[in-house]
Amino acid sequence: MPYQMVLMPVRAPGLIGWVGMGFMLNDQLARELGALTRLSVSFLVDEPGRNDTRPTFVVGALQPASVSVLNAFRDALMQGRFIDHSDMEEMTDTLARAMQLQGDDSGRTWVIIQHDRGDLLAVYHALSWQLLCIFAVMLMLTAIVAAVIARSMTRPLLRLVTSARRIGRGERLSALAHGRHREIGLLADTLMGMQADIDQREQSLLYQARHDRLTGLSNRDSAQQDIADTLEQGMPFTLLRLSIVGFRQINDTFGYTVGDEVLRMLAQRLEKLSLPCQRTYRLSGDEFLLMLPGEGIAPQGIITLHEHLSRPVEHEHSPIALTLIVGEVSYPEHGESAGLLLRCAEIAMDRARHGHIRHVRYEMGQDEQHQRRLALARDLGTAVEQDQLIMVYQPKIVAASGEIMGFEALMRWRHPSFGFVPPDEFIALAEQSGRMTQLTQWMLRTVCRQIDLWAQQGVSLCVAVNLSAHDVMDTTLPERIHLLLQDYQLGPERLRLEVTESALIQDPALAQGNLIALRNAGLHIAVDDYGTGYSSLSQLKRLPVQELKIDKSFILKLDHDSEDRIIVRSTIELAHSLGLSVVAEGVETEASRILLMTLGCDVLQGYLISRPLPSDQVNDWITQYREGDSTTRSARG
Repeated sequence: MPYQMVLMPVRAPGLIGWVGMGFMLNDQLARELGALTRLSVSFLVDEPGRNDTRPTFVVGALQPASVSVLNAFRDALMQGRFIDHSDMEEMTDTLARAMQLQGDDSGRTWVIIQHDRGDLLAVYHALSWQLLCIFAVMLMLTAIVAAVIARSMTRPLLRLVTSARRIGRGERLSALAHGRHREIGLLADTLMGMQADIDQREQSLLYQARHDRLTGLSNRDSAQQDIADTLEQGMPFTLLRLSIVGFRQINDTFGYTVGDEVLRMLAQRLEKLSLPCQRTYRLSGDEFLLMLPGEGIAPQGIITLHEHLSRPVEHEHSPIALTLIVGEVSYPEHGESAGLLLRCAEIAMDRARHGHIRHVRYEMGQDEQHQRRLALARDLGTAVEQDQLIMVYQPKIVAASGEIMGFEALMRWRHPSFGFVPPDEFIALAEQSGRMTQLTQWMLRTVCRQIDLWAQQGVSLCVAVNLSAHDVMDTTLPERIHLLLQDYQLGPERLRLEVTESALIQDPALAQGNLIALRNAGLHIAVDDYGTGYSSLSQLKRLPVQELKIDKSFILKLDHDSEDRIIVRSTIELAHSLGLSVVAEGVETEASRILLMTLGCDVLQGYLISRPLPSDQVNDWITQYREGDSTTRSARG
């Protein structure tokens, strides 16, 4: 049996002896060590002199797993090999450590310490459940604390989100509750500042949307809203719609900067009017609107209005004269909606413009006339395509001999709904709607084709056509006429041009240039409706014209109106002194014909000779006219 010996020197202070102690490495010692270490302690003794060649174990209380490890270790020793710790741990679920205490010729002794893995892990398992519980409790506490903190943070944030949405919907907030959080308070202050900026921007946009940028007056949208609000109150009121006559000419002559200054000056004058409780608006362009309480405005008020607004505007020490027209409507007499009242005011103003009247009050039925004008302007585009236009021809004769001098081509329009439309009406609409070039081109082509057709029938005639003011200002007109004459192989003497006096005074320089080009091309040019315009003698002298046509308004009463006779006599003498021939249109009585011959008129035209004829009746009329005497001709006319 092995022993453990311990020798300790005894000093006093020198070495005086030795103390020796011995412990038997037996089962009891193993148990005591196991009790102290809580491990399974085993001693293994290998005595070579024994009969049994197997090493002897001196063990304490061993578990079955420990015995298996010891037996495996002993078997390995007998086989002369060594098992390390990992080999022993693989044999069983036991942690084991072996250490040789003694080894010599007398034998070898090992101490083997073992502990079951399950016992070691049992402590860990016990601790793991405790740790898991502690973790769960801490997690719950953390969640509760986080929820409390988040609730304290998110509740103000949610209130701010709701407030931001309300601000986005346009609601006005007086304050935002944000609690005691500094950062949230900063965000709330930022939202309130944003609301103030949005309010300011909306006010600016609203002002710009409802006011005119140039004059600062309220605009059309504001006018419609104010009229609608006043209509809801049921209080009578009057609208005056104003426009500047010839404002385009101001822009063309002085420039748009001066035109804008004129509009600003007029807006200031409108705001300073002494009319009671008026509200002023700029509708568009040169159109303004006054809104007055009560039904209608006194005549003296209109006079005061024109006197105050029509004062000349000074520009570089040169006055710019202003002429205003006014259209008047009242509620409830003329309508019960903002759109209807504004339209009626526009109709009244339009009638004032075309009638050259300063003020027109709307009357019932004028809307139908306005709608007729709109329909005619719209249908002018299709009148040519649908063959609604026709040309008729009125003869002109030489006053002295009665010989047929030529014909004047007159355009007629038979509308499918309105019937016969007077030329004065649809020609003016064509000029306003920009369709005059289309009508003139159709007229010139139709007349040239008809002249060529008559020539093929053996009748050689010259025909005069009327040119509008738009045509005279069209620089392409000479080239277009030249191409038409080439297309139908007509000489320029076969086509004559008649230009109204008003067309010549709009732009004398441009008109003169175009007429000179036409005259150089060999065309005969006459001034139509002479006496109704304002052309001067010097201007008439410069124009390349060969003929004057006295307006029929001076001819119709010639035989019994002395003033008309004086005008006609003076015109004939003036024209002859300038080397021009004279045509009198509107000759309807024999007395007028004889008087015109006496005064020296060159050419006569009117119902006394013949009414305007369709093209297919011209040849028959010529034959009948030439076969009869002068009395018969007059009767048949």
